[in-house]
Amino acid sequence: MRFDVASLLENIKLGITSILKMGKTLNSMQQLLIHKELTRLREGERYKSPKSLVRYGDKIYSQNDEDGIINEIFTRIGTTNNTFVEFGIGDGLENNTLALLFGDWNGLWIEASPKSVKAIEKHFHEIISGGRLKIVESFITKDNINALISENISDDEVDLLSIDIDGNDYHVLNAIECISPRVIVAEYNSKFTPPSVYCMDYDENHIWQGDDCGGASLKFLESKLSAKGYCLVGCNITGVNAFFVREDLVKDNFLEPFTAENHYEPGRYYLGGYSSGHLASYSTLAKSLTMRSGK
Repeated sequence: MRFDVASLLENIKLGITSILKMGKTLNSMQQLLIHKELTRLREGERYKSPKSLVRYGDKIYSQNDEDGIINEIFTRIGTTNNTFVEFGIGDGLENNTLALLFGDWNGLWIEASPKSVKAIEKHFHEIISGGRLKIVESFITKDNINALISENISDDEVDLLSIDIDGNDYHVLNAIECISPRVIVAEYNSKFTPPSVYCMDYDENHIWQGDDCGGASLKFLESKLSAKGYCLVGCNITGVNAFFVREDLVKDNFLEPFTAENHYEPGRYYLGGYSSGHLASYSTLAKSLTMRSGK
């Protein structure tokens, strides 16, 4: 019996092609189910009030639907200097402030990964050199955060502060004294439903292991940030991030009461990372500077 290598290789090639097509089909089906579930949830009675932020959730470059909620918050309260500070920004292609750079925003990113920082410096060179974005490589602690911010942000007030460092979030947030954010986006540990109060003890060397040891419960954040003059105005549908607005700006713009019991969303992590279009690319921002400037 003759062994036909060419036929064997062709069959392997066809098999691989079939597997890849099947993978794409399964991914498409998964995305369809996720989007249908998101739509179903947002149409729920709980979110019927026009003051609810959940109904405005939308994704451009955020991990989940934070982009739409952030946009809606500033539609209601306005902006001042369009300045943001975000730390824990990953490779720069999936965070809460990249979408803002397509508007008239500027700000500071702080990231501990040297690889991510080098990629951002390389691909966002023009917007960095133009002064609209500063990127700092540093492992963040409660002892260095004020220096990291004040050395790069001259304003006492910024429109947005977003924090996601998978552990010491509250301790670092509580240590910030150099700026007064109008809006704060903070990750919460959704395993601890209200009225449960939880916050991990400060550990400068903490690295999240993918378990439930990290961050703080929503009730804990609500209580502590309320004492600092901030109101909890909502959470995103996947139960990852909470949104706080400085109480002098809240007025009648948001859904009361501003409590964890009212705004808590459970951890729907199975809905996270959904597609919002084609894959994110560094070149999208870099190659649209001229057109967006109106030149």
